Amino acid sequence: MWPYVELARPELPRGGRTLFPRYRLIGYAGHPTADALGRLGIGSIDARAAELERRAGHYTHGREAQPVFELIAVIATSFPGPDGQYRSRVDSAVVDEFLAAARRHRALLLLNIQPGRSDFLTEVKVFRRWLAEPDVGLALDPEWAVGPGQVPGDVYGHTTGSELNRVAAYLADLVAAYDLPEKVMVFHQVAASVVSDQDRLRDHPGIVVIKSVDGIGPRGAKEETWRRLVGGLPDHLHTGFKLFFVEDARSGPLMSPDQVLALRPRPVYVMYE
Repeated sequence: MWPYVELARPELPRGGRTLFPRYRLIGYAGHPTADALGRLGIGSIDARAAELERRAGHYTHGREAQPVFELIAVIATSFPGPDGQYRSRVDSAVVDEFLAAARRHRALLLLNIQPGRSDFLTEVKVFRRWLAEPDVGLALDPEWAVGPGQVPGDVYGHTTGSELNRVAAYLADLVAAYDLPEKVMVFHQVAASVVSDQDRLRDHPGIVVIKSVDGIGPRGAKEETWRRLVGGLPDHLHTGFKLFFVEDARSGPLMSPDQVLALRPRPVYVMYE
């Protein structure tokens, strides 16, 4: 009779199955074919990973740093494409490349979705085989979710708490089916108008939902956007903060880690683009 061997449960890249309060997430975003879309797309992935690791060391403040690669896997476009949806998906080989790099550096991989005229859940389901992995999560970008007759970039896009909730429920089913550690779902918000009925986004077992505030400009403007968008959040919504190397620097120095960590509530995810 064979001896009983208990298989190890999948864990997060740097250990454990729960993210908070152990970790603070520090990420770079980008797309491999466009430097303008974020730091992660400039130069080699490994060089950016080493740079991110150094930067992340300034954000610990009682927590361990967990690096994040936020790959723009679905990018909104100003043209319709073959199916008229105003978005383009990266090839599966690109996702594989970025996941392999993330694993070399014990980073989380988040797949950023800019759906154009498509919808979030349709685009998310395309990436199911990667989302079934323990180190892959999502970042949803409703600024780029537009309606019929609208073109991404011409208007701010929009989503609802109900749509975000459907994506979170889908992820929760994957976590349960594959006995995965906690999975991250970020939604980026640049202005109040891009997310309505946020209270319809419920708490889901195994899903860590982070609302990332993406205000652009000088420190004062970014902090004002922060206060406006994070006030009165329920306990199951965590906070993230986004910094833009180019856009923010046009109006003054980039906010320092100490300045970012002085925000209240203190962000659990800090992302650079």
